Amino acid sequence: MKKTYLLSLLTSFCALSIFSQQLVLKKGEIVENLSINDSTENTYSIYIPKTFSMEKKWPLMVVLDTEGNETKALSMFVVAAENEGYVLAAPKLLDSVSLTKNMVVVSQSIQKVTSMLPIHGDRIYAAGSESGGQFASLVPVLITGVNGTMSIGASLANRELINTKNPFHFVGIVNKENFNYPFMLTDAKLLDRYKFRNQVLLYDGSGEWPGVSYLEKGMQLFTLDAMGRKWIPNDPAYVEKAYQEDLGKLEQLKSIGDLLWAEQYMTEMVSMYGALKNMDSLRSVQKDLRKDRGFKAMKRAENAAFLKESLLKEDYQYYMEEDVYTHNFNNLGWWNHQMGEISKFISGSKPYEKQMGHRLKGFVNALAEDNIRIIASEEVVDEDALAFLYMLKTILEPENHEYYLKTISLSAKNDDFGTSLFYLEELLKKGFKDKEKLYSLEHTALFRITPEFNEMVSKYLDDARYDIKLDENRP
Repeated sequence: MKKTYLLSLLTSFCALSIFSQQLVLKKGEIVENLSINDSTENTYSIYIPKTFSMEKKWPLMVVLDTEGNETKALSMFVVAAENEGYVLAAPKLLDSVSLTKNMVVVSQSIQKVTSMLPIHGDRIYAAGSESGGQFASLVPVLITGVNGTMSIGASLANRELINTKNPFHFVGIVNKENFNYPFMLTDAKLLDRYKFRNQVLLYDGSGEWPGVSYLEKGMQLFTLDAMGRKWIPNDPAYVEKAYQEDLGKLEQLKSIGDLLWAEQYMTEMVSMYGALKNMDSLRSVQKDLRKDRGFKAMKRAENAAFLKESLLKEDYQYYMEEDVYTHNFNNLGWWNHQMGEISKFISGSKPYEKQMGHRLKGFVNALAEDNIRIIASEEVVDEDALAFLYMLKTILEPENHEYYLKTISLSAKNDDFGTSLFYLEELLKKGFKDKEKLYSLEHTALFRITPEFNEMVSKYLDDARYDIKLDENRP
């Protein structure tokens, strides 16, 4: 490996000589498309905090997005990284390449950054959201020297790969309406059994992104853990400030009557500060809360919802596999009924069933999308199975125009103009207005010149591209 030389350190810039070329990294700004090495086209983006100096070692968080949007993903962590003092790096990953190749890119990007900057060898972490979060959970398992992962809205990718001889710190961030919430609780129990450091941070609402404060808290947990492990000096002021903030959060949860969340947060606080403070008083408060009648009633209600949810998930998984395999279009009515039942949960008055309803909706959609990806990637695509799934998605997400268009296209490809026409009208009833997209839709050249197509377009969009000439003998 060639030696890296520091040329200068300015107030706003870090200028480094890399492989005989000068690279200027501006502090406080994202620098994109940096080459990982001279022989490949693999790139990464980097963010260096404004307070960065070469005089101390810094933690590194590698932000992962498997769909090639690494800069956007990294930008979501910038404010938290600035406030908590983390260097960020985001290699360009693609879902079209293998897990192994993407993992090699991650490893090479870490080597690149650590060769340039004073990164603390014990404080390298991976982070990501959804599929990026699942990928991030594999990084400390497969890359030596990565000691933690922050996973947003995603459970562990593969529990069987976890090695008790290679522990890492897991921080999960999720809301209770996310279908991964129960899976993440299961992960936490598994990691507890293996004696891995772990915390699950909950946030309100159904949004996919938790907000900056939770990303800061995740980074803060890694910092507190580093202090507890004596990787960095203990900072009593930092610890006390974080602790007081968490006590404030705890009091807020108790004041709004969310005793389950309050009890869960106490568990995480004991884990967070156990190596840094005496937590006996908090343990005592938690013990008393668990005896509270209100808490016990809430726990029973949530457990009942979890049980019902697990049974329904088993049904959904079984019937989707069966329907896809047998091309059972007749069962679309059953799925429509199930979505009606899920809507009743969501609109009902029972809070834990409302959360369950949102999770079930997310689970069924994710299940359908997983099946679509698997079938579409096969060497010989089962188009009947794909058609079923596209139609199913119009039931699961009736306001999502994408799957109406896919159904129209695939049906027209197979000369099933009747089905194409039905879904065209359903699409137009949903308010679809993009005439250009309709007239350029793949596989619909013959369908688009039929009188029925143009009549439908004229009915809902006022004007058709082609003249409508009807057969004189047509009634």
